[in-house]
Amino acid sequence: MANYPLPVFHFTVSWGGDNIGFSEVSGLSQELQAIEYRDGLMSGTTLPLKRPGLKKAGNITLKRGITQSNSDLYTWLNNSGQPNVERRDLVISLLNDEGNPVFIWTISQAWPVKLEGPGLKASGNDIAIESVDLVHEGITVKTA
Repeated sequence: MANYPLPVFHFTVSWGGDNIGFSEVSGLSQELQAIEYRDGLMSGTTLPLKRPGLKKAGNITLKRGITQSNSDLYTWLNNSGQPNVERRDLVISLLNDEGNPVFIWTISQAWPVKLEGPGLKASGNDIAIESVDLVHEGITVKTA
């Protein structure tokens, strides 16, 4: 089997065991903040010591075409204002040519903070796309 970079167009998004059709996923990023430390015995020209700090992850953005029967994201967002927000674990899989997962991102305890409808334009002929921004409590990555 050849070892080559994977294309980004062959992926799945699922929660609760159901595959959900999204056309774009972004925000699969994590960072480790650096803490700079200096003590009183260090000279003025000495660079500060750096130590690992808190982990930070951005929002996940999912985009999909609107159909007549998919108002589930609006329902999820409207119910999220309650004291007990509905959280979902997402699984995003990047697939190889045979349709098998190669990279699997598991998003823990996600819930929506923003839902954006399509930009409507009388002279346009584009597909109506909606996007949802999700906050979460962590990303784990696994290779298959």
